[in-house]
Amino acid sequence: MATKNYKYNKIPNSELPTIIVASPSCETIKEEDNNKMIQGKGGEESDASECEEEKSRESLNRRNSISLPNLDDFSTLTKKLSDNCDKIYENENSDNEFKGYTRNVRRKSVLSPRMLRPPADELEAAANSPANSITSVNSIASLLREKIQNLPQTLRKKKSPEYKTKIFVGLLFVAIVVLIVTAYCLYHQKVLAKVYFGNMKLNKAKRTVKIFSENGGDIVQIQLGTTLDYDNVLPCLSKDQRNDGSLCLEWMNRARLYLSFADLGSDVKRYNFEWIALSEDFHPTDCFDMSNAHWYGGGQTAEMAWPLEKGGHFFQPFITGNVETHEWGNVLKRYFINSKAAAIIIDDKTPLYVSIKDMPKKEFCVRAQYDDFAYANRFAPTARLNYSVFTGSNMTELHVFLSEHTLWDGMNRNDGNIIDYFLKEPVWEMPEHKEFLTQGAIDLYTNNMTSTVSILKQGHILFNEYWQEEVGNFELDKIRFPSFDTLMEKLIRRGFRVVFTIQPFVSTESSNFPQAVRQKLLISERDNDKRVPALTRYKSVRSAGVLDITNNRTVAWLLDKLRRIKEAYKIDAFYLDMGVAYNLPRYYRSEELLLNPDEYKTRFVEALQSAEVPLFGVNSAVRRPKSPSFVVLPEFEFSWDGLRMIIPAILSYGIAGYPFLIPGAVGGDYPGPETVALGNDAEDVLHDPELYIRWLQLSAFLPVVRYRHLPSNYDQRNISGIAKALALTRQDKITPRLQTLAKVSLNIGLPLIRPLWMLDADDPACHLAVDEFSIGDEIIVAPILHKGAKQREIYLPAGVWKDGIDHSLRKGNRWIHNYRVEEQEVPYFERLPDDTRF
Repeated sequence: MATKNYKYNKIPNSELPTIIVASPSCETIKEEDNNKMIQGKGGEESDASECEEEKSRESLNRRNSISLPNLDDFSTLTKKLSDNCDKIYENENSDNEFKGYTRNVRRKSVLSPRMLRPPADELEAAANSPANSITSVNSIASLLREKIQNLPQTLRKKKSPEYKTKIFVGLLFVAIVVLIVTAYCLYHQKVLAKVYFGNMKLNKAKRTVKIFSENGGDIVQIQLGTTLDYDNVLPCLSKDQRNDGSLCLEWMNRARLYLSFADLGSDVKRYNFEWIALSEDFHPTDCFDMSNAHWYGGGQTAEMAWPLEKGGHFFQPFITGNVETHEWGNVLKRYFINSKAAAIIIDDKTPLYVSIKDMPKKEFCVRAQYDDFAYANRFAPTARLNYSVFTGSNMTELHVFLSEHTLWDGMNRNDGNIIDYFLKEPVWEMPEHKEFLTQGAIDLYTNNMTSTVSILKQGHILFNEYWQEEVGNFELDKIRFPSFDTLMEKLIRRGFRVVFTIQPFVSTESSNFPQAVRQKLLISERDNDKRVPALTRYKSVRSAGVLDITNNRTVAWLLDKLRRIKEAYKIDAFYLDMGVAYNLPRYYRSEELLLNPDEYKTRFVEALQSAEVPLFGVNSAVRRPKSPSFVVLPEFEFSWDGLRMIIPAILSYGIAGYPFLIPGAVGGDYPGPETVALGNDAEDVLHDPELYIRWLQLSAFLPVVRYRHLPSNYDQRNISGIAKALALTRQDKITPRLQTLAKVSLNIGLPLIRPLWMLDADDPACHLAVDEFSIGDEIIVAPILHKGAKQREIYLPAGVWKDGIDHSLRKGNRWIHNYRVEEQEVPYFERLPDDTRF
């Protein structure tokens, strides 16, 4: 009969894993014996005795694996163990099929076979099981010694490689979760960032816009609605939709946005953004990323920033001001362009605030916001921000496309001659202070000009506002000019033209002020009786009213005064000194509502030009005056800092759409703050010969040369000789080119004085040049702008250039380092054909 395996299950399963042994139970032995007897084979006494012995062993009480037997049973146990040992040795070599094994008696510690070892996570429980106990009948110490010997092995069993698998599975799970979340976010970004109008990608949830070029390049990035505190965007209701193909989005009770598109041809596209606030406390605000492109335009900034990202200020109304106290200068235009061929034009009706900020990144922001001065007159119940983004393939080509091409509209042949005359002849300013502006002083001043610096030509004699006794009289001061007719004959004989400065201000000391009040010709004060004029101050006038140019009676009164002046004194033109927006009374109120204070000067210029009043120029503007009128740059202080301000200002005004400009006087217009602090006389500062020479050199290459102090007044360093040499250079090389460029500007609106990037818009170095400029595309000028400097760095765009000093040829698209310049020299370079060689 084959050998059978039996389970010994007297020990609980929780303490000992299942082990199959070849030891049968008593019941099995009896059953086997009975079967053998039935089969005639008989049974063995040894089996019966083993069963009895097993029962006797069970009667012994063992509390645990290391318990000692009861002392009463110790002799019995000893005898039983001795007998059993004898039986075991006798039966070792027997053929008996069943052999009994004692459970408690072991000669040495043994480990279970590998296949019978419990799992790693059951080791701790198995270690405490009686099945693993090693009991010594002689000493507890030997038992403990064996336990200690087994301990390291047990610990090594705990170091199962399964923990590595668990860590790997955990990391794999985390990676899968991250991938799923990332894929979900990317998918929803892809869904939300939908492409509109071909090249504009709009993410409605994040309110971001990216406009791309035809080749996929990123041109401009816009963050829409930065002041919105409500993210859920909905399509507009049908009643709010427009039938022009525009996209309409709405943020409930906050704002509504219309987006539209137009292809203008010549690779130029227009994207229009119009915000309408749905509550009075919401100010629509959009920001343009300046970190990936250079920005230009707008006008002169307080920081003289060129490009614009070099400046920075918080939101300020975009109105004309004084850069010493305000963020923007005296000439502005709502036009900005960047180096990636994207331009912004903001609608004139928008109550515009502008900010250039650094945090969290460099951004140029526009906002629509009403206030109590700049945009006090509301033409809509809530603020509206309306602007267009134009894109093109090239920055210069885009600028040409957007420039005004009808500057010649309404001009006659004589107007063209006046422009040529301005470009050829200088402007001479008369003494600034009232007590020095007399008939005798002007006679002497003009006589000195003709006798000592005749090479400089005659030009225009500019009288400031003190030709009249009080500002607003509009009559010549008979005390200081007793025989003005005689003076005019001398001036005409000497070849001069005469210009009178006029202002919209009427001093309270003027003889015309009572009449203006009675006839309600002046601007009144808001929320007050219209008969009460709003007063302000301007320059030396401490108290003055302002003519209401929106009142037809005022226009007729003023035009009559100007006609009388021109006929009586035979003058040639008027210079309109209107100040800036902040010179109007703060709570101004006109007959007709104005969009902002700057609209006042636009209406004033249009009223005079439509009546054919000859205007020599204006000192402030937000819209280009009709040609041949020039725009005058702001006054600059007597300092090297003032000299360095000229180029950024004239470049900014040219980009803003004002090609015909008159810079400040050679040597500066007023003393700087450091002069006052030192207590020095202004004439001492002005007599810095080096500053005057460098200023004179720069002015020789600008559209108009303006003098307040004669070069002949300086005896040092042969300044008169330098002035004559520069006059000859201007007459031979500069004036002819300026006159040619003037005709081009009248046709396409490009400035006479241009930044270097207009020569090569793809050259990064050209975008940052702030101390160089070009006259058209033919001459580059790099003047000395620092005290004591005898050398400088000069960058030449691509092409072949002829050095104006040593007449050598220079290859473009590179820097000229440490270029040496003597005091009587000014670096300039003439462009030659690309194939020119010696």
